[in-house]
Amino acid sequence: MNEARFTEITSRYESLRIAVVGDFCLDRYLEIDPAKAETSIETGLPVHNVVNVRAQPGAAGTILNNLVALGVGQIFPVGFCGEDGEGYELMRALRFKRGVKLNGFIQTPERRTFTYCKPLVMVPGKPPIELNRLDSKNWSPMPPQLQIQLINNLVNLVESADAVILMDQVDIPETGVVTRILLDAVQDIAKQKPTLPILADSRRGLRDFPPVIFKMNAAELSSLSGRNAELNLDEIETLSRELSQKNSRAVFVTAAEHGMICASPSGDVGRVSALPLRGPIDIVGAGDSVTANLAAALAAGAELRDALEIANAAASVVIHQLGTTGTASVPQIRTVLI
Repeated sequence: MNEARFTEITSRYESLRIAVVGDFCLDRYLEIDPAKAETSIETGLPVHNVVNVRAQPGAAGTILNNLVALGVGQIFPVGFCGEDGEGYELMRALRFKRGVKLNGFIQTPERRTFTYCKPLVMVPGKPPIELNRLDSKNWSPMPPQLQIQLINNLVNLVESADAVILMDQVDIPETGVVTRILLDAVQDIAKQKPTLPILADSRRGLRDFPPVIFKMNAAELSSLSGRNAELNLDEIETLSRELSQKNSRAVFVTAAEHGMICASPSGDVGRVSALPLRGPIDIVGAGDSVTANLAAALAAGAELRDALEIANAAASVVIHQLGTTGTASVPQIRTVLI
């Protein structure tokens, strides 16, 4: 991709309206100073002294963070948080994000705020060391009325949206935002608006999702295809093409150090190689940066190959950000892509 084409695409970002539908969580980082280690008098166990706490939107919020970093004009989260301390922190973090509009986001006493608490040991001159994560989740099914509220919020927003992103982050079906009835609503939207880019990503796989644009990694593609084995690049390309033609929608697959693959319903397949490493890496958040960049580029009129190259470069930026779930801005992407 040349400079002119990159600028042509990214210059449209500030006029875009993108809805992000899914499981928003609070990423809370606890920075531990090992030099201040103590032993508890009461229990005799080691004490980790936290010297700094960072909180930011996570899961679907990571996609939102990347859209903010790209300068997308208006971003509409469709999701929920609880009326708890974590919910207060998440709402506060969302309100301070440029361009984020919260009229589709619900704070409810019926659910707790999905939280990833990440203790990090900070040693000067070394990458952070992450200790065992502490998660807070919802284990019961979504209340029916809350599901209906979220669907209504999505339907209202989609009338003026340039793209929609679905992010399913929960481990247990029907406990998060992306429920069966929400997917049915998305299927109706996709039929009514066939040119609207709707990107879907799910940590549990996309098997039961309606035919929208699929974004997944190679392992998820293998599981979806029934292979349940590591795929080589030829197999990834073949399966991506078959899936794209079946759904009549594009398919994007991330393949770690092998780069990224995209397939179109016409049968065309494109691939870009991973960019060279520039130091230590942390892959947390790379997939979400890919999702955000694919959606923004496609909404801005990019061809599949353009979107693939931009998203691949964004992932390269993010993996070099250590001890955080990172983002990639347009200038940062330009630096590694052009």
